[in-house]
Amino acid sequence: MSYQAYQKAQQSSESPSQVEYRLFAQVTNSLIEARDKNFKGADLAKALDWNRRMWSVLSSDCGAEGNALPPNLRAGIISLSIWVSKHSSAVMRGQEPIDDLININRTIMEGLADQARLQAKAAASAPAPANPGSINSSL
Repeated sequence: MSYQAYQKAQQSSESPSQVEYRLFAQVTNSLIEARDKNFKGADLAKALDWNRRMWSVLSSDCGAEGNALPPNLRAGIISLSIWVSKHSSAVMRGQEPIDDLININRTIMEGLADQARLQAKAAASAPAPANPGSINSSL
């Protein structure tokens, strides 16, 4: 039970970039395992499908009204999602290597890690909020 509480606390304290990074890491590890163990058939399809579904959700989110990402970044993510879907089908047919999918995910993970570092740095350098309950010493 304490492990589940730890997981819940960890997830609630993560930034969106950290959550996305963790998901990309899990999915990418699944692709790496499929490559390293030379998965075929249903096992390969499972790893590819998880990756494709993740990218599909990202694409849908980028196409949603109110998404705060810059339009060119949203368009890039949607384009990558389309490419991932097509390339995944080619990997499943044995026509393309899975490595390209792994490399794309790793590149996105690097960007997410950089973003998380920038957010942490900004938070650390932000002034501490005033304590409204404190007594003003000048009174």
